[in-house]
Amino acid sequence: MGRSLVSGIVVVVAALCWTGFGLTGLVASPAHAAPITYSFLDGIRAELANPGGSLPGTNDFGCRPTAKHPRPVMLVHGTGGGRQTNWATLAAVLVGDGYCVFAPTYGALSALWPASAIGGLGPKVDSSWQIKSFADRVLAATGSDELDVVGHSQGTEHPTYWMKYLGGAGHVNAYISLAPYWRQGPDQDDELGDAVARIRKLLGVKEEPRPDCRDCTAPPADLNFNRAVRLPTPYLPGVRYTNIVTSHDTIVTPYSVGLLDGPAGTDVRNITVQDGCAKDYSDHMSIVANRRSAALVLNALDPAHSRPVPCIAVPPVTGA
Repeated sequence: MGRSLVSGIVVVVAALCWTGFGLTGLVASPAHAAPITYSFLDGIRAELANPGGSLPGTNDFGCRPTAKHPRPVMLVHGTGGGRQTNWATLAAVLVGDGYCVFAPTYGALSALWPASAIGGLGPKVDSSWQIKSFADRVLAATGSDELDVVGHSQGTEHPTYWMKYLGGAGHVNAYISLAPYWRQGPDQDDELGDAVARIRKLLGVKEEPRPDCRDCTAPPADLNFNRAVRLPTPYLPGVRYTNIVTSHDTIVTPYSVGLLDGPAGTDVRNITVQDGCAKDYSDHMSIVANRRSAALVLNALDPAHSRPVPCIAVPPVTGA
């Protein structure tokens, strides 16, 4: 992903570590859906207001899918993100529309706040196992056999690894990827994860325990994580895939590495948000936090009840 390690987490780290320590005593947000605000930065404000918590209406393991929305939705953040910081807009949109919405924080380097809110930094295979455990819990709690996935950046990789190798095949209906990078090789995130694994080994830190998994299969021994996700294809039959990219992405470069057609027998749709809307200047962050992207995600989740996709001016970073 090129500059993802530096560019993707700087806003979150600055906000949480610079100003966050004085706010740990604030009360948690209510359990109902929050008002929808179209700004990526609102996720950081949510984390500061409710340290280590979940966005309103999300991660309610008593939620039961309805006939209108029969599957839970799992949101998987990108590098430096977390279950609150990445999803303030889309979580509110989905909860407000009646979905059961679940979002983990994976790959954090510490269980202590604020580091616990900054995910996507650990070894990637460990992160994929964390996604597996979370997805298994969601499926068991909701009584569903399938869920829908919305991933952002690095968060587009781990559900794929779960599906291909960790028993997730057959458990995903729709898979929406925001700013993916399917046609790119290993990047700084892979390097960081490998470095963390080496440091843990030198320090004698034990690997995270992994449950027995009778449905798991080992990836080919000659493939690193990046290639194991992508080869021979990241797509599986029976899943409805949607890739949503922005030509103004400055972290996934070129943005077109996220546009990948599927082989025969797969269902893949590629969308560039500027097609038909030149005033959309969303970037790597604001692609998850604006009305246009929200409508595209809703339509990808429920194509039988599509709604108009607005063409509006979307600025970088914040969204609109």
